Amino acid sequence: MSAHVLMYTTAVCPYCTRAKQLLAARGVTAIEEVRIDIDPERRDEMMQRTKRRTVPQIYIGETHVGGCDDLYALDAAGELTPLLAAGA
Repeated sequence: MSAHVLMYTTAVCPYCTRAKQLLAARGVTAIEEVRIDIDPERRDEMMQRTKRRTVPQIYIGETHVGGCDDLYALDAAGELTPLLAAGA
């Protein structure tokens, strides 16, 4: 079991796909995906919560990880797996 993962995405986002692939490789079986391209209110929510406009924006538990590059950096630093386990 891993922590709850929330990801703001769009339909045609290669970085979203890469982020999902990394999370799957680390054992994440379910991602709450919020498609901001079809729900403008959720886009506004994302921008208020993260102060960012780009996707993906990823939350693991209550922790805002950031985007795809941030997720990969967290993994490279050895901090992704413990974060996923902490929220389980």
